[in-house]
Amino acid sequence: MFRPLLPRPLSGFVRFGACLLAAALVVAACGGDGDAASGTLRVYTSVTQDTVDAVVAGFEAANPGVTVDVFRAPTGELAARIAAETREGGLQADVLWLTDPLSIQQYASDGLLRSWTPDGIDAVPADSRTGTFFGTRVLNLVIVAGDGVVSPPTDWSDLASVGGVVALPDPAFAGSAFGALAFFATSPGYGMDFYQALHDNGAIQVSGPGDVVSGVAEGLYAAGITLDRLARDAVDDGSPISLIWPDSGAIAIYSPIGVVDGSSSGAAEPFVEYVLSTGAQEAIAATGWQPIRIDVAWPFAGETQQAVDWQQASADQDELLADYRAIFGQ
Repeated sequence: MFRPLLPRPLSGFVRFGACLLAAALVVAACGGDGDAASGTLRVYTSVTQDTVDAVVAGFEAANPGVTVDVFRAPTGELAARIAAETREGGLQADVLWLTDPLSIQQYASDGLLRSWTPDGIDAVPADSRTGTFFGTRVLNLVIVAGDGVVSPPTDWSDLASVGGVVALPDPAFAGSAFGALAFFATSPGYGMDFYQALHDNGAIQVSGPGDVVSGVAEGLYAAGITLDRLARDAVDDGSPISLIWPDSGAIAIYSPIGVVDGSSSGAAEPFVEYVLSTGAQEAIAATGWQPIRIDVAWPFAGETQQAVDWQQASADQDELLADYRAIFGQ
């Protein structure tokens, strides 16, 4: 039985339809292979609540002997809990399911993640997996603009000349926001000069991508950087905003999952394999996120995407954040 621990509220609601999600859950419940797992499983995650709920429901339906305990929090809060537990005697989680590669790479480097090969791993693109963690979905950073904005931006570079305030999510708070920082800082034609130009044009920092969407909808900001699902939910809810897929491509960030090396739960590896299965991937798609598997339908497939060099981003993380703070004074 699923028992959430300290759940956090979710910004935005999916409008894919109850029927689609219900159908995905039915398929997801039949998506795993092999013998059913049993026991207790503790999952620490920063993934949106409805997505976690959908996947856990399908896994528990396929494995009725498993009790899944979930602790969900934003990336920064989750990192603090993991650090505290590690200092105080050992990480209590069996599985980490996080938002972006950067937030899990350090745990892999510290030897906290198990090295293994899940069944079905070949369905995950090679650039979205390592020996210890594996992509589960794709988050696309896009532009959101108010419907009343004159000459709305059509590409990233246009944000530096928008007539009005541009909102940027905090790269120290949200993993996806750091993905944007890493992309712009290391991409030709942008660099930190792009952030200086944004600042000089009046751009401000807010906490997370959801704050960008709500602020644009309320008329506080003219435009901003956010996640495609959050913007799409707001549009479907009737908010006076537009989701703009940049001409040069959205910034694609894969959301990784891994097994804690010290886990004794026999359900940990089966859970990861389940998340990578077709059924669970269809449940993820039904909650509005792009599935990592290219053989699972995604209504927005074909849009241009740009990747982040996560290896370089990891090596330069402290320097990038320092350069960003020097501009925005955070």
